[in-house]
Amino acid sequence: MIVILGASGATGGATLRSLTAVGVPVRAVTRDPARLAAGLDPATRRLVRAVAADADDPRSLRAACQDARQLFLTMANGPRQVERELCAVDQAVAAGVEHIVKISAPAAEPDSPVAVSRGHHRIEQHLRASGVTASVLRPYAFMQKLLLLGPGVAAGAPVVGSLGAARRNYVDCRDVGDVAAALLTGRAPAGGTHPLTGGRAYGNPELAALLGELLGRPVPCLDLPPAAFRAHLVGRGGLPDWLAAHVVEIQRLAVLRPEVPDDTAERLTGRPARTLEAFLREHLAAFR
Repeated sequence: MIVILGASGATGGATLRSLTAVGVPVRAVTRDPARLAAGLDPATRRLVRAVAADADDPRSLRAACQDARQLFLTMANGPRQVERELCAVDQAVAAGVEHIVKISAPAAEPDSPVAVSRGHHRIEQHLRASGVTASVLRPYAFMQKLLLLGPGVAAGAPVVGSLGAARRNYVDCRDVGDVAAALLTGRAPAGGTHPLTGGRAYGNPELAALLGELLGRPVPCLDLPPAAFRAHLVGRGGLPDWLAAHVVEIQRLAVLRPEVPDDTAERLTGRPARTLEAFLREHLAAFR
């Protein structure tokens, strides 16, 4: 049995769909099983057993992993992410799980300039010391997050950031799910650390130009100093300060360490990663 912890999230949901698309049954862990099940099509629902568990309840996590040999682990970024994921690893190991596929982050190092990445380093180290087979996925910026720009772009607002001339790698969550599914089903060898990107990196001016080309009208772009960008995210975007700081740090990382596209997704799935242009075309209505 394969357990998906974080099944209602972007990568957890993508992994669930990638597995069920090839007929693999899964146990989907969520706080609201009824809501998750209601969002699945009938064919997918037949392969999914949705169960309740809470990241702050170790007993529920262990119960969710009982009789399972593999776990997909992802939790939302937040102030308690490290504590919760360490607990999830411990409870999964205690329940007999033998292989964990974990969603991590780029630059997951002890001295990373990104606080969230330093936290992921701690979790990765704990996972590797646990004795189970560890497959660590380090995806870059999710294309799906760009949909948050939709209302602003539709209203004529600029694409705002603090990248300067730097470029960012983008990856479709569905490619992350496909890679995870390949590792969980043995179509790719378990273990290792895998950076995941799309086929090319984009600067914010290039992103705005691509959106403008697809929309048939100019999309402006505004580059701000990091402190001003953080204030913008809090004041205009309504983000909590810790999340605004994280977004600024991620963009600063791209400035400090130029992002180079990686072909891991293609090597592990046997097909090219989805492109940003194709993703934006698919979701263009969100920007109109």
